[in-house]
Amino acid sequence: MRPQERRARLDGARLYLVSGGLGGGPGLDRFLDEVLSAGVDILQLREKEMEAQPLLAFAEQFRAACDRHHALFIVNDRVDVALATEADGVHLGQRDLSPEFARAVLGSEAIIGRSTHAPEEIRRAHAEPVDYVAVGPVHETPTKPGRAAVGLDLVRLAAAEATLPWFAIGGIDAATVTGVVAAGARRIAVVRAIGFAPDPAAAAREMRSALGA
Repeated sequence: MRPQERRARLDGARLYLVSGGLGGGPGLDRFLDEVLSAGVDILQLREKEMEAQPLLAFAEQFRAACDRHHALFIVNDRVDVALATEADGVHLGQRDLSPEFARAVLGSEAIIGRSTHAPEEIRRAHAEPVDYVAVGPVHETPTKPGRAAVGLDLVRLAAAEATLPWFAIGGIDAATVTGVVAAGARRIAVVRAIGFAPDPAAAAREMRSALGA
């Protein structure tokens, strides 16, 4: 995907799915095709406990599915895996490698995302070489054990101050998405609301509808 197309797709993205505990093989291919067809714009491979070799195999499946659907493919944390699989970019937490290092390795064409949990982190991200920020966790979530929810006030601050594309994340599902949108979010990232749903494609369509997209 050309750099201009990557950033145009990021700018237009509304629904971002982060993986967590997904099985591999043909079942994963079906799942990815279903949710991408239903409106997921960005897929992030986030498997913190996985060794490099199996993670690369997952990444190849994600890369192929995103290519089939013209979606963005992002790797969490692992700059090496992003480089090896020609991912569209990498997402970094506050304790991961620096955005400056990731940019030096992946080049100017890569998309770099940054997790933020406080006003100062959102503001600092705007001075870093990043392309988007994730704001959260809005609500408590088992995906981030031990991290307190930031609540809707940080969503309102991002809506008022952020000039980078930003995604509200953390405990967002059918029951909470309306409040998040009312606080100013126009983009959301989810894990369990789609990945653990009985009907993932229906859940993706429901999230997009709540966003007005």
